[in-house]
Formats: sequence, C-alpha cells, structure tokens
Amino acid sequence: MVILQHTQQISVTDAARRGVAGVVHEAEQGSEVIVTRRGEPVAAVVAFSRLAELERAEADLRDLALVMARALTDDGQRTSLDDVLAAFGHTRASLEELPED
Repeated sequence: MVILQHTQQISVTDAARRGVAGVVHEAEQGSEVIVTRRGEPVAAVVAFSRLAELERAEADLRDLALVMARALTDDGQRTSLDDVLAAFGHTRASLEELPED
C-alpha cells in the first residue's frame, strides 16, 4: 500500500528557497512534497484533503483491527448487565439511587 502517491523529494535548503507558498502550492496541486535533511525524510507537505483521506483510512484500519481481534477471541459467552452490576455489589435499582454529580 502506497501512502503518499505523487511525491517529490526536496532538501530543506531547496524548500527554503521555494518558500512556504511555493511548497504549499505544489501540495495543493496534488504533489506530495517530502522534505529531506542529509538525504533522510524529515517532513511531508500534503494537501489537506489528502490528510483527511489518510486519517479516515487510519480510523477504518483501527476499526478493522478491533473487529478482527474480537472475532478471533470471541468464545460466544455473554455476560448480562445485571451480572456485571452484581459483581460490583450493585443492582439497577441501587444505581438509580446514587446521587448525580
């Protein structure tokens, strides 16, 4: 899976020469700019819409991992709310009687 698609790498020095407006303009046009220092990536400039897309994908992957983990560990046994409350010394009625903070 490719995270950044239309990338170009530029050095910090070159990014400084182009200026913020120039680098941002390239990102707005769909080119993801990887800024490097001594040949190593240190930053990326991407369009905000691409960032939002990546954040949605991250959330979807997190949800998928949770579903898969639950599916793999589910033994089919269920615990009722009343049993959980009893384990903590409460009932539905005792919870109703608690003061609201």
